[in-house]
Amino acid sequence: MTDGNARTGVWFVGARGSVATTAVAGCAAVTAGLHPPTGMVTETPAFTGTGLPALHSLVFGGHDTAHCPLPKRAEHLTDAGVLPHGLASAVRADLEAADREIRPGGPGAGDTRTDEELIAAFADDMTSFKERLGLARVVVVGVSSTEPLPEAGALRLPPSSLYAAAAVRAGCPYVNFTPSTGLRTEALTDTVAASGLPHAGRDGKTGQTLLRSVLAPMFLQRALSVRAWSGTNLLGGGDGAALADPAAAAAKNAGKERVLADTLGHTPEGEVHIDDVPALGDWKTAWDHIAFDGFLGSRMILQTIWQGCDSALAAPLVLDLARLLARAHEAGLAGPLPELGFYFKDPDGGPAGLSEQFTALLSFADRLREAR
Repeated sequence: MTDGNARTGVWFVGARGSVATTAVAGCAAVTAGLHPPTGMVTETPAFTGTGLPALHSLVFGGHDTAHCPLPKRAEHLTDAGVLPHGLASAVRADLEAADREIRPGGPGAGDTRTDEELIAAFADDMTSFKERLGLARVVVVGVSSTEPLPEAGALRLPPSSLYAAAAVRAGCPYVNFTPSTGLRTEALTDTVAASGLPHAGRDGKTGQTLLRSVLAPMFLQRALSVRAWSGTNLLGGGDGAALADPAAAAAKNAGKERVLADTLGHTPEGEVHIDDVPALGDWKTAWDHIAFDGFLGSRMILQTIWQGCDSALAAPLVLDLARLLARAHEAGLAGPLPELGFYFKDPDGGPAGLSEQFTALLSFADRLREAR
């Protein structure tokens, strides 16, 4: 049974980035009644009575290698049109409180610590956060920039896996909202399995792939043959800069293409291209060009344009996932949660279509409700 006075920690890896800053500011704004919880599925009637931690009970902290304080970061996001004018000032106290709980990340340039030393240091930060603030539990959420996939035979764990290993060591449920490796490395398989902790991910589904997961089943169910599916993304900000690295872009695109292959049963011709356009800031435009065959071989085309703000799309999902993982942990659930595939490009199993994933999520809500 959920303790109404308990507080839940949300520990962001990438705590000074756009997504984490928007999530902290957004949670404070919704709690204060300044804005409605638009985009938060866990705030819909389907999740009433599931025992999720209340938004006002969430306490934020995290790791980051950046040094810009959250209030200043929120001002930058306001200037970019991500946050509404006046919000950064209205929730400044909440941003300052979260910023006080951000610890230096790593490994940085010249950092000579071993993987074990880094994992131990990160885990200590997470444990200290929980104990100092008297939190019931802490959920670790990866929202840092996309890293390249590790090379075969690499001797060191990638940074995302160091943080994931630290979360497991600290006894924290873990969410990977990025395309980075996280828990999905053979080096952590046995440790994760023995931990008894719930975890979910990888790579949040916020824009182009969200649309693909809706459209691909339509073609399949209508028996229309998809010949080619190509896409282009124009984006700026930190993601644009990170994804200018071809290796990081390849890691990102793998999830976009996986949705099509899993749904259609084959990979159609075409590729996804990602272009860094710094002037766009936190906004992005995604184009898709779909070539398909109809009755008697009639050739047809569907084109879509998605324009949105990644941070505003991702932040409510991150808050949803933190609450869901916290409740799953409280209910004694362990291991991967395929029922949360609704939120991910690369989920832990389960169906590929958004409608079926949403049905699974609603069933998960029933499961949590019954566990009270």
